[in-house]
Amino acid sequence: MSRLKEIYKENVVNSLQQEFGYKTIMQVPTLKFVSLNVGLGEASQDNKLIQDATKELSIIAGQKAVVTRAKKSIAAFKVRQGMPVGCRTTLRRQRMWDFFDKLVNFALPRVKDFRGVHDRGFDGRGNYTLGIKENIIFPEINQEDIDRIKGLNVTVVTTAETDKEGKYLLQLLGMPFVK
Repeated sequence: MSRLKEIYKENVVNSLQQEFGYKTIMQVPTLKFVSLNVGLGEASQDNKLIQDATKELSIIAGQKAVVTRAKKSIAAFKVRQGMPVGCRTTLRRQRMWDFFDKLVNFALPRVKDFRGVHDRGFDGRGNYTLGIKENIIFPEINQEDIDRIKGLNVTVVTTAETDKEGKYLLQLLGMPFVK
């Protein structure tokens, strides 16, 4: 079992029950899945770029990433339907807990001038999306091996009903929100 999941079971569940008055532990919010997404609009002209992004996202996530393709043709962006425009992967169970632990404790503190993440990324239902500008903050990525720094979006989907519950859950799990 992952270190963060043990912390969740031992400390976080009790804190959430006391804070929000849940009657059973089945009502206590938990992490459902973590989705990682890299969007590369300019990849339609360069196929190597999409292959590199898929490889790097697979290394970061610890599982294979899939290529996402354009649903519609957009002439202004020189994109036709079916062209590759990015890659994504969804982490569940053990990989999700391991990735979230790595994100909070290793990757985010490596961001230059890091003061915390803002709570503006909540969607109204307890899910949080965070944009990361540089994928080199992850320890698995070797800076010499990449030719171009790419960003990625991390979406943490929880079973929380409200943003307040979701934020409190993520705070207890170690997410460094700005005060």
